[in-house]
Amino acid sequence: QVQLVESGGGLVQAGGSLRLSCAASGRTISKYPMGWFRQAPGKEREFVCALSWGGGTTNYADAVKGRFTISRDNAKNTVYLRMDGLKPEDTAVYYCAASPRLSGVDIVPMRVDSYDYWGQGTQVTVSS
Repeated sequence: QVQLVESGGGLVQAGGSLRLSCAASGRTISKYPMGWFRQAPGKEREFVCALSWGGGTTNYADAVKGRFTISRDNAKNTVYLRMDGLKPEDTAVYYCAASPRLSGVDIVPMRVDSYDYWGQGTQVTVSS
């Protein structure tokens, strides 16, 4: 079992920045592709970005490309999401996810059903 705990969310003005963290426990996530998703009220959970287990391959949704950066520190068993240039439409609950079924595979899955473990989410609110 892998437990994922997100932190770093909050209220920020448009144009501001936040860094989300996703701390894993229970198992090392160093071999797992990791992803960030978000869900706004009344909408489906959507892909934000993903990172391969080695960190060399990334994938970003068009809506966040150039503004968000995913990274990982395997020594800390933690994944990060740096968000710059935040917009009101980025307001959502942000979730990190792990894909042990794809352990060791150089892939950056975008589908919700590609991930096995999820955190509880952290709220990000961007005011205009």
